[in-house]
Amino acid sequence: MHALHRRRFLGLAAGAVGTGLLGREARAWVPPAPAPLKKSLKIGMVGLEGTLEERFRTLLELGFDGVELESPSDLDPDEVLAAKAATGIELPGVVDSVHWSSTLGDADPAVRARGVAGLETALRDCRLFGGTTVLLVPAIVNEAIPYDQAYRNSQAEIARVLPLAEELDVKIALENVWNNFLLSPVEAARYVDEFESDRVGWYMDVGNVVRYGWPEQWIRILESRVLKLDVKEYSRKRQMDEGPWKGFGVELGEGDCNWPAVMEALDEIGYEGWASAEVGGGGRERLLEISQRMDRILQR
Repeated sequence: MHALHRRRFLGLAAGAVGTGLLGREARAWVPPAPAPLKKSLKIGMVGLEGTLEERFRTLLELGFDGVELESPSDLDPDEVLAAKAATGIELPGVVDSVHWSSTLGDADPAVRARGVAGLETALRDCRLFGGTTVLLVPAIVNEAIPYDQAYRNSQAEIARVLPLAEELDVKIALENVWNNFLLSPVEAARYVDEFESDRVGWYMDVGNVVRYGWPEQWIRILESRVLKLDVKEYSRKRQMDEGPWKGFGVELGEGDCNWPAVMEALDEIGYEGWASAEVGGGGRERLLEISQRMDRILQR
């Protein structure tokens, strides 16, 4: 037995003897169950009619605790804040809306500059709305953007924004997507750690990993770097039969995400916080179905 664990065991045992807890009537100590994850979804999934306040209120009725907005966007910040205050819904973070078109790994400084400006706007909006993270796709690798260039450029541009993130007390959460970049959890962890800043972490997308890995492995390797969780499903059979993108065409709980293993890994790293649906949305009935499916797969 490790010396530290042995000392802890002996101390607990001594205390138990002193209080009579090691007697015949003693019951094993059971640690408290982890808190349930808070449920959110992306604003683009919300196909409800009505004002922003009315839509927020309906989302709460359907079992969601919050909703993630996009930034930059054409939403009126005053309307957002008024709807939040009137309903009590939480806005846990925002999604950078320009990270695909103005990628931070691009060779063109003008493209990167637009990406930085968008990220700065997203950080400010996140702070204004009371959120804690901006979801960011850090770079894209393709025939025109080499991997090493994307790595260097994106790190340099994100580093420029870190003083603002620190000032605003908002974190940049990098997401694993099909961008041909940061393809393993080991590399993802290294990329995050090289910033040497607690302002940078990971937005773990469960479904995006299944095509080429196992999300529970990513979670254990990324560990405390995991800031938020995206919830979607993926079917390897549909991938093989119909093509890679068709793999997403299954409902939550009906694909190849091993949700019990995912939840076990989240418990092991002590993750408590938000789980955000990122699937095909719709009206009231569709959103209720998503909420109920999330309840089933996210059991702790």
